[in-house]
Amino acid sequence: MLKLRVITALILLAGFLAALLFLPPFGWLIFSAGVGAVGAWEWGGLAGWRIPARGVFAASVAGIVGGMGVAAGLNLPAPSGHPMLRGVYALAMVFWLAVVPMWLSRKWRLQSVPVAVLVGLVVLVAPALALAHLRQIGPGFLFWSMGAVWLADIGAYFSGRAWGRHKLAPNISPGKTWEGAIGGAALVVAYGIGMILWSGWLGGSVSKLLLFAVGLIGFAALSVQGDLFESLLKRQAGIKDSGQILPGHGGVLDRIDSLTSTLPLVGLAILYALP
Repeated sequence: MLKLRVITALILLAGFLAALLFLPPFGWLIFSAGVGAVGAWEWGGLAGWRIPARGVFAASVAGIVGGMGVAAGLNLPAPSGHPMLRGVYALAMVFWLAVVPMWLSRKWRLQSVPVAVLVGLVVLVAPALALAHLRQIGPGFLFWSMGAVWLADIGAYFSGRAWGRHKLAPNISPGKTWEGAIGGAALVVAYGIGMILWSGWLGGSVSKLLLFAVGLIGFAALSVQGDLFESLLKRQAGIKDSGQILPGHGGVLDRIDSLTSTLPLVGLAILYALP
């Protein structure tokens, strides 16, 4: 199983980097819409839908991402500052910051089709648009942002194994601990501050660095929240993985759960940072 996971991960990374570096803007928008579509298919499985309904939802998400992306100029090389993106990202942040904490606490379910559709659109459309949008800023910037999420997972895994004693959410994801979450956040802060100092983006301002560090802690917390949210839905659906499309890794949602909550935050932040 470990060998299969490693092989799949290497193939995924190579394919992703090739697309990230060489696809034209419109091709990358199609790729982003495709990621959203596969995620939507798996979301339908979490909601208990039959295959026809899952297919309709997947096609709908792809069409929405593609249509909104073209309307916002994400098919063009220049970075977009379209106000529609600001609204989509803000809605996603309201969901992740205000709704999801209550959802996790009260363990709500996707009990009706309208709720599952609306929540699925919020969870999937915003990060798919952010995937296209942040690549406009630069392939390196998108990879840097995704790398922060991966490091949060890595830091949490090793910190949890070494020092984990206090369960973070035992009824949702028994393996996660507070010590792991803190370790992941610490690694993200170190990584982010290091990248900022290396790039000179904030000009060495101590106050701006401290504010940025606080933002990185929030980023790491959102990363954990995205993971927990999908874990809860899988547990309620009685499944281990969201899908089987990635041998040894499960489904696409299993790989992007933390990105669904963090990429819209980065997109919103970059819109405010753009002149």
